[in-house]
Amino acid sequence: MTFIAKFPLVALAGALSITAASAQTAAPAAPAQAAPAAAAPAPAAPNPAVGGAAMDATKTIVANASTAPNLTTLVAAVKAAGLAETLSGPGPFTVFAPTNDAFSRLAPGTVDTLLKPENKATLVKVLTYHVVPGKISATDLIAKIDAGGGKTVLTTVEGEPLTAAKEGQAVSLTDVNGNKSYLEIPDVRQSNGVVHVVNGVVLPKLN
Repeated sequence: MTFIAKFPLVALAGALSITAASAQTAAPAAPAQAAPAAAAPAPAAPNPAVGGAAMDATKTIVANASTAPNLTTLVAAVKAAGLAETLSGPGPFTVFAPTNDAFSRLAPGTVDTLLKPENKATLVKVLTYHVVPGKISATDLIAKIDAGGGKTVLTTVEGEPLTAAKEGQAVSLTDVNGNKSYLEIPDVRQSNGVVHVVNGVVLPKLN
């Protein structure tokens, strides 16, 4: 299933277009059975790699993202927006991190335009729309979706809502413009929160 959405963007020429292919992610693992009292506790599951790079759960969101070869556009945008210090702070934060491929689905030239100093305010809005206060694991997110009868509304740091829903075994995110993105790599643990890698860029209202 392919979703194509077009929307206006203030301060940018033309429109940004996103095409988000449905990325069927694996369902979160079932909780481990309680071990007998005499048994040693089970070790924590290994942190998922991102773009082939190991993610260190003792490091911050920015430190880990900076080592992932498929998150270079996001890292450049975070630095251009002046958000690196914030996302290196104590948090905790839940970040839905678009890959380079996700950014490449925007209209040609959009990323370069967003990175220009005169568009910093717009870039900050776009990036903070991908951040939710607190630490929300995939299991927590699915529980919220189930409790909400099939969807849950998250309030982003940017201030506008982002709707999460289950579609088969995938978890989708729908922005206020109707664009969809899907979780590709959930539960990448960080010292100051959690990152869920996604395959599309979601956007708040920009006009």
